[in-house]
Amino acid sequence: MVNGLFQGRDIGIKVSDLNLWYSTNHALKQISIDVPKNQVTSLIGPSGCGKSTFIRCLNRMNDLIRSCRVEGDVVVDGTNIYDPDIDVVELRKKVGMVFQKPNPFPMSIAENITYGPKIHGIKNKNELNRIVEESLKSSALWDEVSDRLDKSALDLSGGQQQRLCIARTLAVNPEIILFDEPCSALDPISTAKIEELIMNLKKDYTIVIVTHNMQQAARISDYTAYFLHGKIMEYGDTEQIFENPRVKSTEDYITGRFG
Repeated sequence: MVNGLFQGRDIGIKVSDLNLWYSTNHALKQISIDVPKNQVTSLIGPSGCGKSTFIRCLNRMNDLIRSCRVEGDVVVDGTNIYDPDIDVVELRKKVGMVFQKPNPFPMSIAENITYGPKIHGIKNKNELNRIVEESLKSSALWDEVSDRLDKSALDLSGGQQQRLCIARTLAVNPEIILFDEPCSALDPISTAKIEELIMNLKKDYTIVIVTHNMQQAARISDYTAYFLHGKIMEYGDTEQIFENPRVKSTEDYITGRFG
């Protein structure tokens, strides 16, 4: 950790001595990192370096993999999310996730948005309508779909589907949003919309994004962590990481010498 990196900033996620194994494969090794609130933190590094594995530790998605074992602490709101008494459903409400490929449910646009709130006990129609409108406005999609909320979400374009998935995440009022390569399947115009959206969302949410796109990380993130072989090699202010990396392997990756 860089001394003074987050001076005066609140910490959204505090990770300490995190290790993860898939059976005998030691995939994450002694990861310690503070993620500041209301900022965008990018995770970069070559394929297979542990970025996506790490981000899935932050809402315990790796629990779904039978061979996975995790040791260490991931603290959100003062609580270690790996404590045995943690309600994982409530955790994933607080720490939402948007995946690499858009994955709208095969139902209407409105039903995609209200699915989560209904699971969490909201039944009032007016309240659900408010959530639909606010979530779609927050994801910059309302103006494009407000006249066809009862139409299938599968009829939307790829970029619209991804923004719908972001709206679906916002609908349950998370504190943290994880993005795992959210633009890799999108065209440049849709990518630009998602990037603008992410930068706007950080006013209200703590954001962590995995990206292979160096230019994207440089454009949208406040802080960047460089992963290699399951370790964080360097972590700091994005401008410093890209313009004056302190670790040679970081420089080699950013300049395209490998990866």
